[in-house]
Amino acid sequence: QVQLVESGGGSVQTGNSLRLSCVGSGRTFAPLAMGWFRQAPGKEREFVAASNWIGRDIHYADSVKGRFTISRDNAKDTVFLQMNSLKPEDTGVYYCAADDRRFSDRVSPDQSGFVFWGQGTQVTVSS
Repeated sequence: QVQLVESGGGSVQTGNSLRLSCVGSGRTFAPLAMGWFRQAPGKEREFVAASNWIGRDIHYADSVKGRFTISRDNAKDTVFLQMNSLKPEDTGVYYCAADDRRFSDRVSPDQSGFVFWGQGTQVTVSS
């Protein structure tokens, strides 16, 4: 089992930045692909960004490309989401998640592949 805890959310104005962190405990997530997802009020959870275990296969949702960056520190079982130029439509609860496949060269944005989930951290962007 991998336990994930997100932090770093908050309320900011349009154009500002936030950096989300997700720390793992229990089993190390160093060999696992990691992803960030978000859920806006009244909407389904959607993919934001994902990285394979070593950060060489990375994907972003079109809506965040060029503004968000996923990175990871496997030695510290931590994955980050740097969010710049935030927009009101980025508002939502952000979740980190871990895939259960070890040392995979690829990562898929498909939520069904992610089996361990954090509780989420709220991000609110006001105009």
